[in-house]
Amino acid sequence: MKIVGRQLVGWQAVYDIGVARDHNFLLANGAIAANCFNKSHSTAYGYVTYQTAFLKANFPVEYMAALLTANSGDQDKVQRYIATCLSMGIEVLPPDVNHSDIDFTPVGQKILFGLSAVRNVGQGVIAAILQARAEGGTFQSLADFCERVPRAGGDSRILNRRALESLIACGAMDSLHPQRNRNQLMQDLPLVLEWAQGRAKDRAVGQVNLFDMLAGGSNNESKGSYDPAPSAPPVDDLPDAEKLRQEKDLLGFYVSNHPLKDIHRPAAMIAPISLADLEQHTGQGVVSVIALLTALKAITTKRGERMAIVQLEDLTGQAEAVVFPKAYERIHGQLQLDHRLLLWGTLEMRDDRPQLLIEDAEPLEEVKLVLVDLPVEQAGDIQAQSRLSEVLKQQAGEMPKVPVVVKVTDGYHAQYVRLGPQFRVEDADRARHALTSAGFQAQASELLSLKL
Repeated sequence: MKIVGRQLVGWQAVYDIGVARDHNFLLANGAIAANCFNKSHSTAYGYVTYQTAFLKANFPVEYMAALLTANSGDQDKVQRYIATCLSMGIEVLPPDVNHSDIDFTPVGQKILFGLSAVRNVGQGVIAAILQARAEGGTFQSLADFCERVPRAGGDSRILNRRALESLIACGAMDSLHPQRNRNQLMQDLPLVLEWAQGRAKDRAVGQVNLFDMLAGGSNNESKGSYDPAPSAPPVDDLPDAEKLRQEKDLLGFYVSNHPLKDIHRPAAMIAPISLADLEQHTGQGVVSVIALLTALKAITTKRGERMAIVQLEDLTGQAEAVVFPKAYERIHGQLQLDHRLLLWGTLEMRDDRPQLLIEDAEPLEEVKLVLVDLPVEQAGDIQAQSRLSEVLKQQAGEMPKVPVVVKVTDGYHAQYVRLGPQFRVEDADRARHALTSAGFQAQASELLSLKL
């Protein structure tokens, strides 16, 4: 909704309506008006709605940062709002010791995770980080951080190794050493900690070393041209998958990237239902979703058959799914942890939450679709539409799983249209050949190679 104008229509007296027992009113025609609200109550709701819409339209980054902070205790909502940020073009990044506050922090056109989101980093450490930053400016290096934060906190023991490892692993230290990777910082950490503790002991007994004198005093060492802090031999960075796993463990979310982030547009073409919206699609027959398999619990039934309960995740949230014995026997080889899957199944409500009953699964790397190129003139031709429909229905087979996408072009622009599930085909290559023989331009494409 976009408010394009306002007009004052005058003033009118309003009254609060007090009801002793019942909130239902009998109207003249015999109908019941349930849950009546007085005018002032409705006006207040309308005013808050207007304020919220104004803030989101004019200050989207600040608004979403506040919304994420207000719901930071609800992981499902936070994940959904991060996905909303992505759709709005707002990037949500890991925390940064030089820029993050306690809660979600707007920085330019981006939002940083707050330091309070990092597991193993307590309030005392956060307070010391913010105080050191306020007193001495941004941190220049890992050594500078390890020396200044305990001093600002008034206790050399306030900054423990576990908190430092968590800050490094979640990406909060990336800006300190852009030329070094997280694995390198982790190898440097024991040496730098020992160095910082030694300097703290020297300072406690009033000793100042030669490098402090050259840098102009013990408080300015880390900003001088000479950095005596030791470092470990160079090491390669961790694989991207491992860094993402560590982010998820420490922040509760994939932040710097997500296994599904790069393919969310083509994924939406063949599986438009997100996990956050499953409840809206219960009772609609077979649905398809694209998700990451994050947990699997195999179960043996009383009959000795194997089945599984799995946890799924996409950009919008998480959901539980069940694979019954017949389906499990057929697709258990596809159900691998941290694999991206295209899943088919039906939905049912369990404990007031939607649950997906998985009937089939396919690794995303193997998913194919049929792409039909139609000039805009042909797309508007009733006979061409009928012929296309007939060819596709002939290719349905017994298990039609392959989606069909039509690319409508007018010479300058292209519009992609996903056809309904009734037009799915059984085999992409066979359908492509049939469409080509019928005079259509078609190709069988892998989903991950589709550029939209």
